[in-house]
Amino acid sequence: MADWELAEVLRREGIQDRQVLAAIAALDRSRFVPLQSVGMASGNYPLPIGYGQTISQPYVVAFMSEALRLMGHERVLEIGTGSGYQTAVLAQLCAEVYTLEIIPELAASARALLEDELRLPNVFCRRGDGTQGWAEAAPFDAILLTAAPAQIPPALIEQLIPGGRLIAPVGEGPDRQQLVLVEKGVADGIARVKELLPVRFVPMTGEAQDHHA
Repeated sequence: MADWELAEVLRREGIQDRQVLAAIAALDRSRFVPLQSVGMASGNYPLPIGYGQTISQPYVVAFMSEALRLMGHERVLEIGTGSGYQTAVLAQLCAEVYTLEIIPELAASARALLEDELRLPNVFCRRGDGTQGWAEAAPFDAILLTAAPAQIPPALIEQLIPGGRLIAPVGEGPDRQQLVLVEKGVADGIARVKELLPVRFVPMTGEAQDHHA
């Protein structure tokens, strides 16, 4: 199945944002998975990428991207670069993507793919603990987490602009996670949380894991 066919599958499953579907269709997901998984890359399911991490199911990538309601001018922070697939989708939907990855090997390989091979001019990669966000580049219009903390780190809420949106899987244990949308009030700065759907993500590591070891 080609990636444009994958996008059509996602459309039939309920993804409506045409820009998100176009971003999925424009990418070759096989470039973001290990060699042994290339033959399964266009399937609508997660795949292991090593180091205990996965590349998310395309439906979930599209759902999360759609939930941010990006218009094209935004600066987005991504926590958990992984293979760089979600990053590459976001790069087509907004002005700038700042992406953090805590695992050194994944941070290096994703940077090489996104910056050197694909040459995405609006993607900025860094190795680091996502619980602290990226203070020097803040504030952000939107934030997306690709790993699940038990609770959303306060630093990320602080780095979100009033009126901004954050989407993240939250919960301890893969069977107790909910994908949530956080909207930060324009007038009061209060973070309002809405549960969207049950999900299964790898746990967030670094300080977030240390606090719940």
